[in-house]
Order: sequence, then structure tokens, then C-alpha cells
Amino acid sequence: MTSVDIKHFPMRIGGREVDTERRRNVVDPSTGETVATVAHGDAGHVDAAVSAARAAFDSGVWRHRTPQERAAVMRRIVAAANDVADELIELELSANGATVRQATGFHIGYALAHFSYFADLAETYAWQRPAPITTFPALGQAVVHREPIGVVGAIAPWNFPLLLTLWKVGPALAAGNSVVVKPDEHTPLSILAFARIAEENGLPPGVLNVVPGDGPDAGARLASHPDVGKIAFTGSTAVGREIMRLAAGTVKQVTLELGGKGPSIVLDDADLDLAVDGVLYGCFVYSGQVCESGTRALVPAHLYDDFVGRLVTRASTIALGPTRDWDTDMGPVIDAHQQARIVDYIHGAVAEGAAVALGGQAIDQPGYWVTPTILTGVHNSMRIAQEEVFGPVLVVIAYSDDDEAVSIANDSDYGLAASIWSSDNSRSLDLAARIDSGSVWINDAHQINCQVPFGGFKQSGVGRELGPDALDAYTEVKTVHLDLSGGRDSKPYDILLSHADE
Repeated sequence: MTSVDIKHFPMRIGGREVDTERRRNVVDPSTGETVATVAHGDAGHVDAAVSAARAAFDSGVWRHRTPQERAAVMRRIVAAANDVADELIELELSANGATVRQATGFHIGYALAHFSYFADLAETYAWQRPAPITTFPALGQAVVHREPIGVVGAIAPWNFPLLLTLWKVGPALAAGNSVVVKPDEHTPLSILAFARIAEENGLPPGVLNVVPGDGPDAGARLASHPDVGKIAFTGSTAVGREIMRLAAGTVKQVTLELGGKGPSIVLDDADLDLAVDGVLYGCFVYSGQVCESGTRALVPAHLYDDFVGRLVTRASTIALGPTRDWDTDMGPVIDAHQQARIVDYIHGAVAEGAAVALGGQAIDQPGYWVTPTILTGVHNSMRIAQEEVFGPVLVVIAYSDDDEAVSIANDSDYGLAASIWSSDNSRSLDLAARIDSGSVWINDAHQINCQVPFGGFKQSGVGRELGPDALDAYTEVKTVHLDLSGGRDSKPYDILLSHADE
């Protein structure tokens, strides 16, 4: 893009475009060039957005619509977004460096399909559930109601900007809430476009607001704001801890989807051709910048050299190139800071005794590129095996038997996702039951299915997103009890008032 192609994106508050003097450049990671500018919000803009969201909620313009009416609007939004899917794909890949294949299938394709799923949930969710009739201490009937929380704050990451934002916005809107989104400052373009599309297709102004800005300012204010009833966050575990601390000040509900260090366990009866491709897919999709990536390959000691050789041969065919080229397999990492951080992790691993079997360096060309990297001789106690690198780095660890494989897999602060590669389903299922992980995929990887819950054990998060119960996290539970006893004589009031005048 040349300078004349650079478009400016205001933030969106209360159904209006709101601009600021302070602007941030949006950079294409594949070239290092500025492709857009965006209004840079601060805590004051968050306050304005929360105020607009609260006003919309209190007016009832969205929450008082029936679930069927909300679902119908959400489906209209999906249809309109599909009509301009190419625009959304371009906004996504130009800001975060995804390849066009990934952006089409995962980043945008999944996002719109999952938003449609949340629309379906609005129609099938149990908004009211009768409890059993009680006879003691008096005859009565209770009904459990699910009601919207109010204003939901959504803080989204840069790796899947629209998809992971809609994992929060979708169930929040389906439940009747208003939302304020704080997108990552690198990648606000697709959600800003989506918010505009949503309002053009029936979402009332103020129900969805988008404030790009820095985490320590705009994000921190959203997490601590007294009029925000829930925070949903996807990002690093370190930032998740801070979000939880800030939310505790007003005892907000939180959903946190945090880091991972996924094990890919290759059993000795695995189809090795399938396992090799599956392990590489599990680690190197989107340059390893996926929280549930399988970045630790656990391999039987007697198969280690053979499997590493197969990995290196196959990974050597991964094509890096222009992100808009359909023949490109892998793109860049997000920015120069992350590029340097990844290379530092690789150098640190080598200093601890690991060996580079493939790659291991940044590429000296415009943009922020790191070669697909495979490290051998890694022990699980090494920093490279314990910390989330968030880059195209696969470590291969040897194990002796199934018990040791489980021990290594679980020896982590994280527990987001794992994969098992085996030709024996029974053995795989037994092993899966022993893995401390929110998802375990057998003979597959990256199986994100909107119909099942997603989230992690341990420091990989709090709560779950997706699945048939996704709206639970965006609703409050209210019990309404109706007395059916018919009079004072049937009440247990004499426990306290037995000597009262008749």
C-alpha cells in the first residue's frame, strides 16, 4: 500500500464514530508498512462507551426484545458480514499477518459461523426453568430465571481479532447485554467494521461499542469500571492475573482464556505420517501464535531420531511468503518485539543444551519473520518447555513409557489443550482421562468446535467459552418463589411468632 491508500478508522461509541487527535498506526507484519490509522482511545473514552452501553441497556431497546427477535437481528448481521467477507479478510490479514488461507477459513469463516451459533442459542437457551414444587416448610413453586448482566467488557487479543472478540460479543448480545470492546491496539480494524455492519443491520446504537487503546490505560479502566458487570478476556496469563485483580475491586464476573503450552503426545503405535503432519499443523499454524498450539512434541525414546527426521523433512516444505498468496503456508509474527522475543527464547534454549534441528532465526527482510524452528535435546524443565513462546517453535521431548508421557504433559503451569496420536482408540481415551487439560484431541489438532466448551485448567484460564452453556457466563441467575399454600395457617411463621396476638 502507498500512503494514499491508508484509511483512518474512528472508534465507535453510542452509534457514532468518535475520533481523537491521537492516532495509532496499524502495521502489516508481513511488510512492516503502515496500512491504516486508528483513533487511540483512553480511559475517558472507555467511560463514555460504558455510559452509552449502560444507557442502551437501561432503555431496554435490546434486552427487552424476545430471544427470537435478538436472534433474527444477529442472523441479519451475519448475512451482511458474509456479503463483505473479502473486506473483513483483508482487514484481518493486513493487521495481524495471517495468510489468506488462514484468514478466510479460521479468522473470518469461523468468526461468522460462531456468531450464527450464538444466535441459535438465543432461541434454544433455557431462559426460565421451573424447580420442583416444594411442600416444606410450605407449599410453593420456584422458577429459575436467566437475565442479562448489564454492561459486558470484552478485551480481545491480536491473534484472532474478530473470532475471539465474537466469542464474547456473541453470547453477550444473545443474552441481551450491552458490550464495550477494547480490541488489541495492533488489530482493531475488523471489529470496528463489524460494529458498523451490526448497527446498519438492526443492532441499536450503544449496544456494541468499540474503543481501541492501550491495555494499561483503556483496558485497565474497562476491567475496573464500576458500571461493568463482567469482563471477558483472552490473552496472556500475566495480563489475565492483572485483569482478575482489577475486576475484584467491584467483584465482577470474569471469563479468562489465557496461555498454553500444549503437549502433542505421540504413542508408539501412532500412524507416523499422520502424526508428523498433525504435530506440525498443531504447532506452526499461524506461526505458532495460537494459545492452544501443541508446542511440545512428546515422542517415545526409541522413535525419537526417526520422528525428528520426519518432522524436519516435512517442515522444510513449509512455504513462507506473501500473506495474500494462496500458495503461502506460513506468514510472519506480529511485530518486531515479538520477533526478537522468539529468537531470544531459541538462543536461551541452545544455551541450556538444546540443539536446533531446523530454522532457529529471524529472516532479514521487510516484516517480522521467523523460520519454522524445531529444537531437540529438550528437557521439560527448560525454560523453552515451560513458558509460552507464541511463535513457530516446536520442542521435541523424549519419554520412556505412557506414565512418563503423562507426567511430562502435566508438568506445566498451563492446561489448555493437548493432542494424542495413536492407532488405539481405547488406549488414547484412557490416556486422555489422565491429562490435565481443557481439551484433548485424539489424532487431530486445533479442533475448535463451537458446540463444545473451550477453556483451560490451571493457569490457562477461568471459565469456558463456546458450547451449549456459553450464555451462562453472560447471565445472572434469579430465583422467583411463588407461595401456593394459600394462607397464614400453612406457614411456618410460628417458629418466630408463636405467641403473637391472633
